[in-house]
Amino acid sequence: MRVPLERARERLLREILPGVGAACDLCCGTGITAMALAQKGIRTYAVDLSPLMCRTTREKARRAGLRVRVIQGDMRGFRLPEAVDLITCEFDALNHVPDKTDLPKVAAAVARALRPGGHFFFDVNNARGFERYWTTPFWLEKPGVVVVMRNGHSRGAERAWSDVEWFVREGRLWRRYGERVEEVCWDANEIRRTLEAAGFDRVQARDAAPFFKGDPYIKPGCRTFYLARKGPL
Repeated sequence: MRVPLERARERLLREILPGVGAACDLCCGTGITAMALAQKGIRTYAVDLSPLMCRTTREKARRAGLRVRVIQGDMRGFRLPEAVDLITCEFDALNHVPDKTDLPKVAAAVARALRPGGHFFFDVNNARGFERYWTTPFWLEKPGVVVVMRNGHSRGAERAWSDVEWFVREGRLWRRYGERVEEVCWDANEIRRTLEAAGFDRVQARDAAPFFKGDPYIKPGCRTFYLARKGPL
């Protein structure tokens, strides 16, 4: 998934990035996007709720010799030391907020962290995506690692979940891990209304399918990229 998302970011932000002096990658995970922004000479912040992800990103930035300031924070109420020109939130992180009422909190926190005219770039899984790739088990095997995902979704509750088990080879033995991952589904109107209420005056949406050519799961309507601009004061 990394390459299609990188391709989409470069394409959809190519007119914006030359004017970006400071940016934040929200829900930075292992720091993939934060690194990409910092490599362009952008003053970069990386925010994540997980202490492990913060440590991982901080260490990767140190090894790469990149200046990335890592902040542990919740996407529903994070704060930055300065207003930035761009906030990214990729890998369907916005679907992972715990409750439907949390979307306005995220939008307000993002708007507060952006300067007027700044942009918010993110992607989400849609209802069609939930129905397409959150319904059947998924198996992935690579040398020393096996991942099994048992997926399901509830159209009425607008939620999807995946019971993930992964096995890591340690010498002659295998260690087993497990976690449940849940996502909340947003529709396009809900996203637009929420962003507009938070002060965004232009919201663009692009279907993700063209960036995932050859992917057997992501078809038109399954996933969407959004680019929203914060209006003037």
